[in-house]
Amino acid sequence: MIATILLSFGVLFLAELGDKSQLMALTFSLRYRWWVVLAGISVASVAVNLIAAGVGHFLGTALPANAIAVITALTLLAVGLWTLRDALTSADDPEEAPEPPSARNAFLVVISAFTLAELGDRTMFAAAALASNNNWLAVWIGSVAGMVAAGGLAILVGKIAGKHLPERAIAIASGLLFLFFAAKTVLGAFVPSLGGWGSAGVALIAPALVGVGVAGWRRRREQAERVGELAEVGS
Repeated sequence: MIATILLSFGVLFLAELGDKSQLMALTFSLRYRWWVVLAGISVASVAVNLIAAGVGHFLGTALPANAIAVITALTLLAVGLWTLRDALTSADDPEEAPEPPSARNAFLVVISAFTLAELGDRTMFAAAALASNNNWLAVWIGSVAGMVAAGGLAILVGKIAGKHLPERAIAIASGLLFLFFAAKTVLGAFVPSLGGWGSAGVALIAPALVGVGVAGWRRRREQAERVGELAEVGS
C-alpha cells in the first residue's frame, strides 16, 4: 500500500507541474490569502481524486470530458470577469488596491474552480488508471497528497512574486489569466488538433484583446482625471 501511495503521489505531482490547475493555484495565490487557496485546493483534491479512484476501481470509465470542459470554461470566465470588475471599479484612486473578497467567498471560488478544472483532466485520468490496477484507497491518498503538494509549490511561487508587484496589476493579470484558461479549456476539448501550444496561442487572443481594452480604458480615465485637475487649478 505504501508503494502505491508513493507511486500515486509521484505521478500526480509530476502531472500537475505546468498544468492549468497549478497555474490557477499560482493565480489565486496572487489574489487571496495563501491558506484559503491551499484549503480550497485540498478540499477539491479530496473530492476529485475520490471520484477518480472510484471510477477507475468500480467502473473503469471516464466522465463526459466535453460537457465538463464547457462548465469549467464558463466558471473560469465568470471568475475572470468578476476579478477584472473588482480591479477596475473598486476604487476611484488608480493606486488604491481593490478590496479582496472575504475568506469564505474566496474559499468557495477556489473549490469550485479547482473541482471543475480537474474533472476530466489528465490528472484525473491518471488517478483512475492507477486505481484500476491498484488499491483505490492508496491511490486516493497518494493522488491527493501529490495534487496538494503541487498546488502548494505554485502558491509559494505566487506569494514570492506577489511581494514585488502592485496589487491592482495583480488583480488585472489574474482576471486575464482566467480568461486564457477558459479559452484554452474549450479549445483543448473541442479542437484537439491544435495541440497544446496551438491551443495556448489561440487562447491568448481573448485575454490580449481584453487587456488592450482595459489599458485603453485606464488611459482615457487618467487623461480625464488630469484634465479635471487642470480645470480646477485654472478656475
